[in-house]
Amino acid sequence: MNKKIKQLNAFTLAEVLITLGVIGVVAAMTLPTLIQNYKKHEVETRLAKFYTTINQAIQMSETVNGDKKYWDVLGKGFEKDEEDNPDYTKPQAMAWFEKYLKPYLKYSRAEVSRKGNMGMVKVYFEDGSLLHFNAAGWEFYPNATDFKTETNENGVIIVDNNFLGNKYFAFFFEPTSTNKYHYNKGVEPYMHGWNGRMDGISGLKTSNSAGCKKDKPSNGRAYCTALIMLNGWKIPKDYPLKF
Repeated sequence: MNKKIKQLNAFTLAEVLITLGVIGVVAAMTLPTLIQNYKKHEVETRLAKFYTTINQAIQMSETVNGDKKYWDVLGKGFEKDEEDNPDYTKPQAMAWFEKYLKPYLKYSRAEVSRKGNMGMVKVYFEDGSLLHFNAAGWEFYPNATDFKTETNENGVIIVDNNFLGNKYFAFFFEPTSTNKYHYNKGVEPYMHGWNGRMDGISGLKTSNSAGCKKDKPSNGRAYCTALIMLNGWKIPKDYPLKF
């Protein structure tokens, strides 16, 4: 009697290598998109969380310190030492932070910072984001590791401002402002000079001074934050910058 030998089917080495090659090509094509989508989602989530958290802290502070329109002025310089020179360890903004926000805001740590000749405060949050602020502006970094500084030949610390609109976002706090988008408000996306439209000389997308557009110098893209907020804290499909 002849015994039938059962043959086992298997992939050859060449077939396995081809399959792995195809998988590698597909991964190379899709991975950048997946990474970018993840970063966009991270930005959206942390922007929305920061906006809610900072304004809740302001509201709680008002119950103790009164209406925010009558709070002490938020400075942008430094306290003076005994010889009337700037004390670079004491930004005016830090005293303001400690009085009005520190008791009501959840954060990991707060540090003295300097931008040019201005005194700033750096506030690190537990989700990995960072707030850098004084009276001149509120800069929010969804990812604190994107905050970069360097010291120039004169010993002045310079903050890397090349990524406004994708690595950090402009907010503003000016409750006594005559601007309707900031008057009697808390920390809001920067909207000074906005015409209320997307287009036009002062539109969110087209303003020459602050418009959120690709060909605009990065330090002028202040309206990008408002563009995202007005889209429900979602980055619009036609957003001009990459992440």
